[in-house]
Order: sequence, then structure tokens, then C-alpha cells
Amino acid sequence: MKKLIPLAISAALLLSACAELTKAAKDLDKQLGTTTGGGLSSAEIINGLKEALTVGANKSASAASQQDGFFKNARLFIPFPPAAVKAKEWALKFGLKNQVDKFEETLNRAAEESSKKAAPIFVNAIKSMTIGDGLNILRGTDTAATNYLRTKTTGDLTTTFRPVVHDATEKVQLTKYWSPIANGYNKVPGVTPVNPDLDGYVTDRAIRGLFLLIGDEEAKIRKDPVARTSELLKKVFGSKENPHNK
Repeated sequence: MKKLIPLAISAALLLSACAELTKAAKDLDKQLGTTTGGGLSSAEIINGLKEALTVGANKSASAASQQDGFFKNARLFIPFPPAAVKAKEWALKFGLKNQVDKFEETLNRAAEESSKKAAPIFVNAIKSMTIGDGLNILRGTDTAATNYLRTKTTGDLTTTFRPVVHDATEKVQLTKYWSPIANGYNKVPGVTPVNPDLDGYVTDRAIRGLFLLIGDEEAKIRKDPVARTSELLKKVFGSKENPHNK
């Protein structure tokens, strides 16, 4: 009899836990509208948000990786490294404007090259989205999905991008344009030698540029019905569950 008491207690606790989980699931379904004919199902919300993020991420990566995707986009343009701004001033003073201009161009070419590797990383993160993530994103700010993606992918993007950026900078011979500026400046008496981490700098700016574009795409889908290019996107982002439509 004594042995049965702990088993009975365990069973009671298990039943209680199951009841709580069932109640939570029903509450979530009610909140999402899955119990009403006109509401959105949790599957529709998740699939719609995944589609929106996939569309935005793919379009952004494609735009950024195009020729001049960074170089001729004022919002994405990567300038001379702030850590080496004195070297830039020195170079301009001594007639090295062409070298400075070419150096800045190669920074942006490296970002464009590395952006070609972004889409698969975004897709992997999008696949892991949960129902809770989806509800928070749907009812969040105009860039809630972008912020979710940034949180999920920045670490992987940095790890993956850095060697790609390094290869890209080698491909466009970045150091060929940087070395004359840095070496010349470092020979000036009394200056602090410059040696910015160019790979890290380009990697960070490339990632920031990508998320800027993804945020733009998300805002369009949320606000502009024309940007909702599928029936699912129209249903999710035009639904009453979306606070932007209230």
C-alpha cells in the first residue's frame, strides 16, 4: 500500500501538468483564432511569417550582392574605417585621393561579394521559428521579424561571413590599396600606427546593411497590400490578429 501512494501522487501530478498544458494550448488557440472559422490558425501564422521573412531575406541578399549593391547605395555604403580616419586625412592631404577612393570602393565590393552567402543562413534560422515567436512577431513592431532574424543569425553570419569577406578582400586586392595609405601614414613621426581589422569592419557593416534592407522589406509587407505577393501573406498580414490593421 505504501508503494502505491508515491505512484498515486506522481500520477496526480502528471494529470495536473497535462491539464495545465491542455489549458495553455486551448488558450493559445483561442488567442490565435484557431477555434473560430474566420481566425488564423497557428500554422497559417507561422507559415505566413516564414514566407514573409524568406521573401524579405532573399530579396535583400540579392539586392546587396549585386554590383554596386553597397557601393552606390548611400544607406549601405561602407566608408573609410573610422579607426583610420586620420590616415585618410593624411592621404588626402598628400594627394592620395585616388587611392582613398579605390580603397573605399573595394570595401564595398567585398561586402557585395560576401552577401552572396547570406540567404542559406537566413533560411536555416527561419525554419526554426516557433508558434510563440510567430505571435510575438505578428503583434510586434514594423521590424519585429527582422529583429528576430537578427537575434537568431548574427552569430552565424559573423562566423560565416568573416572568411568569405577575407576571401573577397583578397579577390579585389583590398590590401593593395590599403597598404600604401597605412604604411605612408605610419611613417609620420609621432602618429599612432593604424591597423584596423578590415575583415571585421567589412563583416559588421555588411551584416548591418543586410538587416537594414530586410527591415525595409518587412515594413512594406506589413503596411502595403501590394507587397503581399501571395494569398497567405495577404491573409496573415491583412488579418484582424495583426494590430497594424486595427
